[in-house]
Amino acid sequence: MKKLVLSAFLSMVSLLSFAQQNPSLKGTVIDSKTLNPLRNVTLTIESTSLSEITAVDGTFKFAVIPNTQSVLLVTYPGYKKQSLIIEPSAENTVLDLGTIALEEDITSELQLSLVTITENDLGDENTGSESTSGLLQASRDTYQQAAAFNWGQARFRVRGLDNQYGTTMINGVEMNKIYDGRPQWSNWGGLNDATRNQEFTMGSAPSDYTFGSILGTQEINTRASHYRTGTRVTFSGTNTNYNWRTMATHASGFNSKGWAFVVSGSRRWAKEGHFEGTDYDATSLFASVEKKFNDKHSINFTSIYAKNARGKSSPNTQEVIDLKGENYNSYWGWQDGKKRNSRVKDIAEPINMLSHYWKISEKTLLTTNVAYQTGSIGNSRIDNQLGNNPDPTYYKNLPSYFNNQPDLWTQVVENGNPVFNEDGTPKLENIPARNARASFLANSQINWNAMYVANQNAGGRSVYALYEDRTDDTQWTANSILNATLSDHISLNAGATFKHLKSHNFQNLLDLMGGQYFLDIDPFVAGYNPDANNGAGAFFIEGASQSDLNNPNRQIREGDTYGYNYNLFATVFNGFTQFKFDYRKFNFYLAQTFSRTQYQREGLYRNGIYADNSYGKSEKLTYENFGFKGGLMYKINGRHMLDFNGVYMTKAPIMRNVFSNARLNNLVTPNLEQENIMAADASYIIQAPKLKARVTGFFNRINNSTDISFYYAESIGEAGGDTDAFVSEIVTGLNKVSMGGELGIEYQLTPTIKAIGAASYGQYTYSDNAHLVTNDDGRAALGNNALRDFGTTYLKNYHQPGVAQQAYSFGLEYRDPHFWWISANANYLSDIYVDPSSILRTDNFSIDPITNDNYSGVTEASVRDKLKQEKLDPFTLINLMGGKSWRISKKNRNTFGVFAMVNNVFDVRYKTGGFEQSRKATYPDVVADQAYNTPSFGTKYFYGYGRTYFVNLYINF
Repeated sequence: MKKLVLSAFLSMVSLLSFAQQNPSLKGTVIDSKTLNPLRNVTLTIESTSLSEITAVDGTFKFAVIPNTQSVLLVTYPGYKKQSLIIEPSAENTVLDLGTIALEEDITSELQLSLVTITENDLGDENTGSESTSGLLQASRDTYQQAAAFNWGQARFRVRGLDNQYGTTMINGVEMNKIYDGRPQWSNWGGLNDATRNQEFTMGSAPSDYTFGSILGTQEINTRASHYRTGTRVTFSGTNTNYNWRTMATHASGFNSKGWAFVVSGSRRWAKEGHFEGTDYDATSLFASVEKKFNDKHSINFTSIYAKNARGKSSPNTQEVIDLKGENYNSYWGWQDGKKRNSRVKDIAEPINMLSHYWKISEKTLLTTNVAYQTGSIGNSRIDNQLGNNPDPTYYKNLPSYFNNQPDLWTQVVENGNPVFNEDGTPKLENIPARNARASFLANSQINWNAMYVANQNAGGRSVYALYEDRTDDTQWTANSILNATLSDHISLNAGATFKHLKSHNFQNLLDLMGGQYFLDIDPFVAGYNPDANNGAGAFFIEGASQSDLNNPNRQIREGDTYGYNYNLFATVFNGFTQFKFDYRKFNFYLAQTFSRTQYQREGLYRNGIYADNSYGKSEKLTYENFGFKGGLMYKINGRHMLDFNGVYMTKAPIMRNVFSNARLNNLVTPNLEQENIMAADASYIIQAPKLKARVTGFFNRINNSTDISFYYAESIGEAGGDTDAFVSEIVTGLNKVSMGGELGIEYQLTPTIKAIGAASYGQYTYSDNAHLVTNDDGRAALGNNALRDFGTTYLKNYHQPGVAQQAYSFGLEYRDPHFWWISANANYLSDIYVDPSSILRTDNFSIDPITNDNYSGVTEASVRDKLKQEKLDPFTLINLMGGKSWRISKKNRNTFGVFAMVNNVFDVRYKTGGFEQSRKATYPDVVADQAYNTPSFGTKYFYGYGRTYFVNLYINF
């Protein structure tokens, strides 16, 4: 205690001595176009912890500044930042910079107009290829701008990392979902103006708000007094996931009683987006109110409501693409003259947040937040109890199903005579396949009417119904963040956070489709199964078909819960401390974190298959994790710097992966471990008047990650066979390595023309083999162990899927002094790989379980040929954009502007990712499926947009 008091006393003496000896600094910041003062402009003296913001009249004052030459950085959202050299002439003097005029950054419209692919949340459909553009849009780094705006349309992921390894925050409150670790961008989608005040730190670089992870930290500030005062109205048109957008925002600034408020709202809609049948309807509302009690205490309340409903698009095999084109979507069909999508994602999770800002002293700020978020996410689809899959691309509806049956091929006969090829072999045809092709082309969408008719003919019981997989989350978050300047060169960031989540997950019936009720059973696991035990047959266990043995044979109406019903609980505590040391020639930092995470499942149904392990609460699973990181920046001189960052941390499994079959039972994922994460990067940075550049090398290793997927499979029984099984595939012990280099460079060729370049070269692979176990409900329904251990899945040296491992961009930008600009860039992306099927890489693929020997035809070469990972074709995208703004009145800052962008000018059609299907799980099945070059279970692909445009009109007043 004595040492602490002495240390505090010496720090105070040092500060007093510094204040007595050093000069001070003042000035005023204005808008260069309107000459009006700008409030809440941030001014920072580089290589120190000194920072101030401008008052309502645009003035600022630093009580003390270094008595040597330093750099003042002036930043304000929507304006070009300025760097000013400060050279104090003597001690104890006031240096007056006079008026600093900031120019509007008209290219900031690019950020406000970003149509993020992340809002499509493509992870719904078995792909992890989510773009990181939403995370990077706040950055002004040249490379990161290219990654967000040029490559984001191709779902580029920086350093090959998933979004769960980045941290997104609002007012210091983490927005990453506990369930999957990813931010739900749609929770604030459409509120571009309201969320424009952002900070971004790359990789493991230090953030003032959190320890972070290895992808970066995005902080969105919604404090009402920090917004540029005035009103902004925009109207936009596009042909991406929506067609039209209207948005309005008003910020009041502080009034004489210390109140400030911001309100914003937007509407986005489309009858049909870029892909067929993808309707879009989103409404977003935002309010932020701040009350300043005195110079030390302020409170701010933020409320965000964003409701988003959108139709999904299907991934398709090459066979389907060849028949129907890249924009084909099998999820919709005509009903009463309108396109109706069977798979709609509906999100409404309002956020309410109360923040208290306590300025303990000039150099110490304590921010405390309490946040409450509740709402729902629903993903609809068709349920059927007839066994007739209504999906038009169901494999038995396609030509390949018949092409792959050798006995259906017959010799062509013309005029009663058999026809031969030039080489003398019989010319063959497959008439059923030809008929299937004609039938599919004529009936390539969902037949809603046929399902309604089937229900009407079922005596009141619906055999088809539309339901949604529903998640209703309620989460409380409380945290405190301390930012303190301990001395001229040392600052402290510290924080503690508590989160509690209750997640109710259930199947919700939306539409009986003309029937009166739907029976809450699974008819496919009832009675006798003649295909069980490799054709020997067996009875399902009694009650296996019941979703809830406590309430058997329930008749379900619209709005009722059925199928599965359970709660997930999570309690998370974490804390961090971070010390930053800023000196003239170098800066460095050290940070550490600790977290404790607890999960539990509570089953609300007693499932008929898992009667003893589905109802009630599971055991509590607790994970304690830690992390350390540090970094150093060495300033060779004012324009050349070297930067190094490194981190080692452990990470609790995401809640999604803790219970491998959470819908039906309390089973904990076997072989589950915490992730071990290590990352390092090194950069050379140039900040010259005309040249700005960054060259970075990086290395990331993630060990012991887990992946769980669900699908129908064949030939995975104890003795093979063709019995279908719906399984959850559990892959544990996944080790991933991402290494490579990044380059961002811009050069001012003339006062109005700038050249911009960016490059990313990486190698993202699985560094080791993993372990695979399946959970098969069908086996459990027959009284057998649901789990089957397939041992090693040989994934070592396969490439991580769904991301371009090479990406290059070059562009030119012209900025006219009369406030208009135009730019063009060319982008080349390559080395994108599809997601390999894990079960195909086990011994099950090549070894016959009956003979315990290789299947006929299996050799090392033949297996390599069948399991070679597919690399997608490279592609080049050309983008054009420009904008113009006009000053409406000389007396005020009213402006009118237009921004326009055309992406993929030449309408290149390109695949952004895909995944191998796992239904055919053995070598002979795969060979048979590929025999005629049109596999029934080929890779399913995702496509990027073709040519798209975005036009934005706005007025500020």
